[in-house]
Amino acid sequence: MKISTVPQSLRLMLISTAVATAFSLVAAIVVVASVRQPVLLTMRSAVTSTSSGFETGVISSGDATVARRPDIAYVYVGVESQQSSASGAQSDLANRAAKLIARAKALGIADKDINTSGYSVGPVYSSNSQTITGYRASEQLQLKWHNVDTVGKTLDGLVQDGGAMQVGVSFGLADPKAAQAEARNLAIADARARAKAMAGAAGVTLGQLIRVSDVTSSGSPSPMYGIRAADAGATQLPVGELNVTVTVEVAYAIA
Repeated sequence: MKISTVPQSLRLMLISTAVATAFSLVAAIVVVASVRQPVLLTMRSAVTSTSSGFETGVISSGDATVARRPDIAYVYVGVESQQSSASGAQSDLANRAAKLIARAKALGIADKDINTSGYSVGPVYSSNSQTITGYRASEQLQLKWHNVDTVGKTLDGLVQDGGAMQVGVSFGLADPKAAQAEARNLAIADARARAKAMAGAAGVTLGQLIRVSDVTSSGSPSPMYGIRAADAGATQLPVGELNVTVTVEVAYAIA
């Protein structure tokens, strides 16, 4: 039996073709692998980190207000002078301010409770706003009066005997922290009650408290009363009560 053999030239050609085909196939695989987008498998953690900006749980807010009778009055008094020159206005104003401060001290206001809240000197113009007709100087003081029941009498003394030309008063608390603490406790209890109601409506149970924030905005100032020298008399100023309000925000995990 005779076995035919493949010529050497044909054998080399077949081998070269097979190798080239294999390399082409490998190159194609590499190209496909290089352009194919990676597949990422993700799994959400049972506890979501708050650093990602996403929170799970029950979030609610609460607020509470407590009323307190003021125990301090802030008295604002001012004097002014108008003269033909700036130096003259300042000099006359200094005399008026000295008289006012002396009267405040005579009423029992301590040096530490007398503060300058404003001082100004400027020209006064004619009606056409082109000619300077003089100069006006003014000074405002803030005084702390610790007996709110007699603040009306104090205002009368500052106007009638001290020469005050503008007077105003507001009331406050010398130490509001105790009232704020009470209101904060009530606000947190209110926030928890709301969160519990929300959880019940959603069919879940509140878990651990994970965050609480005080988001209280600036409270409204107490009413400002004002009188002028022409209104001087037996001034009566009702003191009433101040409301101290605190707002909080809480977040609970779901049990």
